[in-house]
Amino acid sequence: MIDRLATEIEEKYAALLEQLADPELLRDQARYAEISKAHADLEEAYRLAVAYREAKQSMEEAEAMLNEGGLDPDMKDFLSEEKATARQKLETLEQELRVAVLEKDPRDDKNAIVEVRAGADGESIRLRFKTEILSTTEATLGGVKEIIFEVKGRGAYGALKYESGVHRVQRVPVTESTGRIHTSTATVAVLPEVEDVEIHIDPNDVRVDVYRSTGPGGQSVNTTDSAVRLTHIPTGLVVSCQDEKSQLQNKERAFRILRARLYDMAQAEQDAQLAEQRRSQVGTGDRAQKIRTYNFPQGRVTDHRIGLTSHRLESVLQGELEEFTEALRAHERAEQLAAAAF
Repeated sequence: MIDRLATEIEEKYAALLEQLADPELLRDQARYAEISKAHADLEEAYRLAVAYREAKQSMEEAEAMLNEGGLDPDMKDFLSEEKATARQKLETLEQELRVAVLEKDPRDDKNAIVEVRAGADGESIRLRFKTEILSTTEATLGGVKEIIFEVKGRGAYGALKYESGVHRVQRVPVTESTGRIHTSTATVAVLPEVEDVEIHIDPNDVRVDVYRSTGPGGQSVNTTDSAVRLTHIPTGLVVSCQDEKSQLQNKERAFRILRARLYDMAQAEQDAQLAEQRRSQVGTGDRAQKIRTYNFPQGRVTDHRIGLTSHRLESVLQGELEEFTEALRAHERAEQLAAAAF
């Protein structure tokens, strides 16, 4: 099975190279971009396929010479070592090839739109990355009730998608005289940013309301109708933005959020239809599930999806999520490999 897979990869790579060398392809820029991306995406798998073929050839040659007989002890030892080394390399390459051809989420390279909402007794959360605030809603008693921001940069969604879900915080507030631990939650939704061409919104399906801002916005607060509320009539989704002084800017931001939410709904429906065939959806982050607990008294963070506990609480809160992200990716790959046919 792996032999056939490696051969198919090499053949596909050669076919893509042949297409890229065709001058006619340059006349169709969209097609050229598609073929170029397919070629780049296959580069790593091709490198592994070539290495796999070479390692297998080395092992077979050493085995054939050993079977011929009549070898002196030194040559026999040398060939036996060569065969063992090639076999070990072959086993490693087999696993790497399986991982390399797993279906990749095409959304991973996109920017991400992150929505954080305070839950029971929750008020705020902080993440690293260069961000653009799209919308904020202040809590009645201070702090932030909801914040929506965009995380920009290649691979932002792929790095943050595992954060979707309910985050639970266990701490002793400074106002707690008895030392009792209080638990609060925040719900996080991570959505890939969506372009106009990826999802079309019929203007007739959206009701646009404008009103006076009640939050940040400089001198225009409470003096002009700069805040915008969009209601998507077919789905009932409502998006409000008021952070900018310009009504046009708030409207543009609101539509960015609405597109992302509609795209997320469509993806969720598709994922549900494929759930029985693809059970490895760690990355989708069930938002009704408590995915992670931050325990301040013990200085630990526990991800309940994979049972991983880290005692680097402060670092994690500063945005050092790599330990969890890599473990979740590895778990997802393992689940996919278990369900794969090869």
